[in-house]
Amino acid sequence: MRKILAALTVGGALALAACSTTAPPPPVPRIATPKFVPPATNYRWTNGFSASGFEAMHAMIGRTSLRPGEFHWSPNVPVDGDVAITVDIANQVAFIFKGAQLIGVTNVSTGKKGHPTPLGFWKINWKREKYFSRKYDNAPMPWMQNIDDKGIAFHGGKTPGFPASHGCIRLPMAFAKHLFTLTKKGDKVVIEG
Repeated sequence: MRKILAALTVGGALALAACSTTAPPPPVPRIATPKFVPPATNYRWTNGFSASGFEAMHAMIGRTSLRPGEFHWSPNVPVDGDVAITVDIANQVAFIFKGAQLIGVTNVSTGKKGHPTPLGFWKINWKREKYFSRKYDNAPMPWMQNIDDKGIAFHGGKTPGFPASHGCIRLPMAFAKHLFTLTKKGDKVVIEG
């Protein structure tokens, strides 16, 4: 019995000796990453291209909204892949993809009441660096890229953050110029809203 008590006493003393009285190191801080939350939008027509655009936009700039006239271009544009453009009328934003990568996002201004921008699948039919509207008092349409047979086109202009055009998709001027140099006839355009 004395041997058992002695063994327990020695074991207890060894256990206490192994305990450290110094404070543990502080925990390593975790960096919070913003969670992707798409804008709540009640679309009349969508095939999910806008949702993919917003998710890629969040990964690119960390948010899903833009101020009037705001745009972003990726510094790394892939060499391979076709250019595809998605315009979200409901949120007044456009996404430019090359292959599977988002390379540009911009605030736009689409057709106001009585002059709707048409929804659906389109393609770039023809382009003009300098162009003037035949329909609306020779209004300038710089960096114009036509998508239909009624004169609807992408072009540089004011983007106040709400629909204000006669049906065209207005882009900030610097963005319109950059997009013009990137696209070619036949590139795909999807307009959702």
